[in-house]
Formats: sequence, structure tokens, C-alpha cells
Amino acid sequence: MSDNNIYDVIIVGGGPGGLSAAIYAMRAALKTVLVEMAVPGGQVALSDEVENYPGFEKITGSELSMKFSQHAQAYGLEMLSDEVTAVEPGLEYHTVRLAGGSILKSHAVILATGGSPRKLKIPGEDKYYGKGVSYCAVCDGFFFRNKTVVVVGGGDSAAEEALYLSKIAKQVYLAHRRDALRASMILQQRIKSECKIEVLWNTIVTEIKADESGVNAVALQDTQTGDTRDLATDGVFVFIGFVPSNQLVPAGIKHNADGYVVTDDKCETQIPGIFVIGDLREKYARQIVVSAADGCTAALAAAHLVETKKGGPDTCELPEDL
Repeated sequence: MSDNNIYDVIIVGGGPGGLSAAIYAMRAALKTVLVEMAVPGGQVALSDEVENYPGFEKITGSELSMKFSQHAQAYGLEMLSDEVTAVEPGLEYHTVRLAGGSILKSHAVILATGGSPRKLKIPGEDKYYGKGVSYCAVCDGFFFRNKTVVVVGGGDSAAEEALYLSKIAKQVYLAHRRDALRASMILQQRIKSECKIEVLWNTIVTEIKADESGVNAVALQDTQTGDTRDLATDGVFVFIGFVPSNQLVPAGIKHNADGYVVTDDKCETQIPGIFVIGDLREKYARQIVVSAADGCTAALAAAHLVETKKGGPDTCELPEDL
């Protein structure tokens, strides 16, 4: 194998966590490659506005993603646009296989694969995906200008996307299974003050209906009374959380009941040199800033591991401002 395919660190995933890890790895003079099959930035790139990342009172998700990527590439980061098909632990090196046929090896692997939208798993959801069913308001909101849409969910993402759609659609219904939203108070206040948004409390969507033109209604059920009714709508946007993309996590690494990977405080798994960060990792909060912090932590820990394996000087104390 060519030395060109042997790295100190391979980062799988180009979201905030992966790009943050790349910045710290490059600053630590590690030979690093980041593999991302889609657009750098991950789910953040699909967000309309970000208002809670330090240093930016308001910035679009695509702009913030671009800044992350530009910052990492300013250090000369190598980025590969490819799909990782397998991560295989080894004693001397870990192996990362790519769909394009390349085989990469490294002392450390940082998995930052995030997650995918959680589905309702109801009739019509898969059948009418792209025909009125969406998981991204920024991507598809344009198609519902002056139309009626239903947003499903009650957390920050659902609230943010409902507010975004209220700028475009004629009417937005926010269907939530409980009698109170889980979104932050500032988002709840904005929801209440937006005349185009009507919250459907204690309501679940049980079916998505359509005709030859696409989605035209949803079946609703009251979670308290059991009463059902149909609501006419042109589109359904689902924001009920994410499922961790843990398919690449090697066998033997511990997961919790929801599929999130359990790590130590260095974001390292039971297999030395394999780190898991961002929304794939078990933790209390899933925010951009937390994913970025995970990337920093994993990269610093990887730098210590690599230097130790290579027989470099003792690095018991890593520089605080690395």
C-alpha cells in the first residue's frame, strides 16, 4: 500500500463535528483526510437560520457550513468526496474502505456520520416522499408558496421550520402529540405571535393522503379523545428527531438503547483510536456547538494517541490553545 493512503487521522463526515476535528487535527500537524459523500456542513447546511452559535447573532446554515469548511481547508486539509463503506479496526492501523475502491489506513478514525430524519412510519409517508412529503423546509419550501402545509413535531427543529415556512406558505399547521412544545421559549414565543401558524395540540398524523397531483390531506387523531378527522393540505414536513447513522460503527462498540454510541470523555470508544462525535454519540444536548466541541476533544485525543504510538515526546499536557 502506498504511503499516500496511510494517515494519522481519518475523519468520516463533514458536519460541524467533523470539520472542527479537522481544524484541530491540522493544527496539530497530523496527516489528516476528511471523507464526506455529500455537501460539507451536514444537517446545518440545510438550516434556514442559526441564532445560537457563539459569535454569530444570526447566520444561515449554508453560510456557517461554508465558514467551517473554509476554515478547515485553509490549513491544507485533504477532503475526499466519496462514500465510506466500512471501518475495520486493526492493531497497527485502522482501515477505511471507500465506495470508489480506495483503501485508507490510519492510526485514528473519527466517526462523525450524524443521523438521518426520523420517520413517522405511517401510510403514505414513503409513497409520497418528494410529492408533498419532505424532511427539509429550506430545500422544498419554495414549492409550497401560498399553499397550506402541515409541520409535524414539537422541538426546536419543528418550530424553526414552521417559522421558515410561514414566510412562504399561506397557512402552516404545527401538529404536536402533546399539549406543550419542547422547543426553546424564544421559539415558542415566535410561534405564538405568528398569525399564519396554528398549533394542533394533542394531535398525531396517522396517514398522508394524495391524488394524482400529490399530497392533498392528512388524517389526524386526537391523542386524548381518539377522535379522527381529515385536514386538507398541500404538503407535510416531518421534524420529529433523528436516527443515528451507526452503520459504520465497528462490531463490539457499545450503543445505548436508541442506537447512539457510548464513549468516554475523550469521545473514544472501547477500541483504541476509534472516536465517535456529534449526533452519533450518546450525550445530553445535540447542538452545533456541542458537535464542534466533540470534534475538538476527539482531535486532541487523537493527536496524543498518534504521538504516543509514533514514540514522540511525552504529551501528558496538551496545549490549552492548540
